[in-house]
Amino acid sequence: MSSQYLTLYKMIVLYMLKRSKDRLSKAQIYDFILDNEYTNFLTLQEVFSELAESKLITENSEGNRTFLKMTKEGEEALGFFENRINPAIRDQIDTYFKENGMEMRDYSAINAYYKKTGENEYVAYLSATESGHSLIEIKIPAFTEAMAEAFCENWKKKNQSLYQHIVKELM
Repeated sequence: MSSQYLTLYKMIVLYMLKRSKDRLSKAQIYDFILDNEYTNFLTLQEVFSELAESKLITENSEGNRTFLKMTKEGEEALGFFENRINPAIRDQIDTYFKENGMEMRDYSAINAYYKKTGENEYVAYLSATESGHSLIEIKIPAFTEAMAEAFCENWKKKNQSLYQHIVKELM
């Protein structure tokens, strides 16, 4: 693969991260790039790897999702090379964010995953962030995997009302 194309794909990923104003999951970036047939899965894996090795992005795994965030170095690199992204591609990314903005923000802002901590012991990690700042972080022990899964699923569905209830009770 030509380094010219790899550079373009890296700039697309960085532009998406800039446009998100927070972080995005790898899955969200995969969806956009693969749906638009810019490149294939393996090339995109290489792009993510090179961006991380170059310290242009950071990766953070939470449960079964990996979130990407652009570093200062990534912002600088994008500043130098952003003009290499075809304006039509930038417009397509901008439109994608306008059409999916709230869904994308909610996807990265509400986090729920669990880990096994011992035999028949699990911990559910629940959190909500806004503009990169933590609003709430909850760690709940669970006695079964099913219970931990239920905590995570219910947090995803009811986080707003639960957060409001907690704040109201603490006031």
